[in-house]
Amino acid sequence: MLALAVLVVALLVGAALLAPWLGPPDPMAADLEQKLLPPSAAHWLGTDHLGRDILARLVWGTRASLGSVALVFVLVVAIGVVVGCIAGYAGGWVDAVLMRICDAFMTIPTLVLALFLIGALGTGLTNVVIAIVLSHWAWYARLVRGLTLSLKSRDYVTAARVAGGGRIAVIRRHMLPVIGGQLAVLASLDLGHWMLHVAGLSFLGLGVAPPTPEWGIMINDARPFIWTAPMLIVLPGAAIFLTVMAFNLLGDALRDRLDPNLKESVH
Repeated sequence: MLALAVLVVALLVGAALLAPWLGPPDPMAADLEQKLLPPSAAHWLGTDHLGRDILARLVWGTRASLGSVALVFVLVVAIGVVVGCIAGYAGGWVDAVLMRICDAFMTIPTLVLALFLIGALGTGLTNVVIAIVLSHWAWYARLVRGLTLSLKSRDYVTAARVAGGGRIAVIRRHMLPVIGGQLAVLASLDLGHWMLHVAGLSFLGLGVAPPTPEWGIMINDARPFIWTAPMLIVLPGAAIFLTVMAFNLLGDALRDRLDPNLKESVH
């Protein structure tokens, strides 16, 4: 299953990066005379209600879906590392203030907070990414802060400080390698969760604006045709399902390899 998950993720990333060169038709080119066609040599997965090539929209949809998730990953981890390291290393009132801010964000369920932020910021993929980042960064900051507090008291970190190492140098050389492994486990398990957030918010009309291809938008557009052309919903739904499952399997495998607590409990 792990090999299959790696293969699925590799194919999706390849499709996202190489979409302009893979050769499918224009994903936004409508032709009402070609609407709701079955699979054929010209349209391998058929066409939708506006005559757009479904395969092309699925391939190009990986760019919006995976690209937004990748951006969420980078921003959440970056904010979490910066805030968590500052809070854990500085301690005192700085730690207290930053952690109370984290508590405020963690009090509200992530989806509810994301919907509130989109209502305040407006719709669009950029605002969806911002909303997801703001509703998830606090969990990472909490984790990084706890790891920083634990590592700060280690002998090798103390020795590095006594030897004249600056705060940033000590954090970068002696703490971040350990923190990075834990963050990789948590983030890999959250990738599928973020994917569902992006697709769900786009399905509600809060994310990508039509006619831009995105899997959540494709499901929303296909709702009126659920009985007459069910594959319009099944195909993007299957893409989301396979992607989330692949991310979850990769996250489980990464946790088994990198989480020392899990290894200790097993042995």
